[in-house]
Amino acid sequence: MNAPNLPPLDDAVLPTGIRSRFVDGVNGLRMHLLEAGHEDPGRPCLLLLHGFPELAYSWRKVMPALAKAGYHVVAPDLRGYGRTAAGPVAYEADLAPFRMHNLLLDLLCLIAALDRERVATVIGHDFGSWVAGFCALARPDVFGSVVLMSAPFAGTPTLDAIAESLRPPAQDPIHAALSGLPRPREHYHRYFASPAAAPDMDGNPTRVAAFLRAYFHHKSADWPGNAPHPLAGWTPEALAEMPTYYIMDLGRSMPATVVPEAPEGGAGCAWLTDRELAVYATEYARSGFQGPLQGYRCRMDGSLARDLGRFAGGRLAVPALFIAGHSDWGPFQAPGALERMGARTCAHFYGCHFVDGAGHWVQQEQPHAVADLILDFLRRSIDDAGHRI
Repeated sequence: MNAPNLPPLDDAVLPTGIRSRFVDGVNGLRMHLLEAGHEDPGRPCLLLLHGFPELAYSWRKVMPALAKAGYHVVAPDLRGYGRTAAGPVAYEADLAPFRMHNLLLDLLCLIAALDRERVATVIGHDFGSWVAGFCALARPDVFGSVVLMSAPFAGTPTLDAIAESLRPPAQDPIHAALSGLPRPREHYHRYFASPAAAPDMDGNPTRVAAFLRAYFHHKSADWPGNAPHPLAGWTPEALAEMPTYYIMDLGRSMPATVVPEAPEGGAGCAWLTDRELAVYATEYARSGFQGPLQGYRCRMDGSLARDLGRFAGGRLAVPALFIAGHSDWGPFQAPGALERMGARTCAHFYGCHFVDGAGHWVQQEQPHAVADLILDFLRRSIDDAGHRI
């Protein structure tokens, strides 16, 4: 299904040098993207993949610096998100289009539509980190390197653990254990995969803006309660050390969880003004939250595990870098995943970088530091390429 004939984003909400446009025929989608450095078709390409509840727009602050350094920078709204979405998605809709292997196909079709055969680097944040990692794992010939942000890509199961890895996460005993705590709790993945989540968050632009203002604030460095640390293990007691946007109070919606933590007066901030927030609110009010949440449903029903299982025992063969905010709980929410990424998942790992003054939305909170880290990684990985051949 193609998206309705929406116009591109207004130039007034975009930094100078970034354009908004659509590409037709992308695995059945009319895909919306933001683009910088597009004037010269000979530039190497960088592909930027957003997370939840973000959009291509979340990359607006790093794109100009990357383009200035000589790259063609492309940031699409992923399937189900923003102006790529044809409209609201029903909870009962087929999940197959949202499986990881089909998201990879979306991006391969986009690359072909841009008249490219490969991209220099695929860069993913939050859920986009998993998409980027899967792309680099499955097609290292197309994706020359990978930058993973905020969410570690734990990689494939080992061959001797593949059978156990295919158990749907929804069946994990951790859910009953969390609900059995003296203060009953629920993992946010389980909530996001439930029929209640999208209706809880959907609404008109004013309502959506109030929710997103609180959600973005709660997970940022601006919220003083974000002091992340490694967790002792995958136990209910350890997980309950995380803030309620990850380990929720059982029976409480996400808006009810985050709105009490909204900034005083609901005011904007330097890294996300009210005008910028309105872009997100308008898009989500139009298309709804269920399309984006289908990715969480694929995670919980075991689809993601099965897609990764096809590559059991494999490693990321391309150069890889991890970036997160110093105040971001994302790197620690799955105990052991961060360490596994460096020790096993990545064959050529360029390390973890934690950016001061940033929480989960690192590329929005501290865009200059993120752009510098990406460009340094690109220089180093290019210099090292001859030594690996």
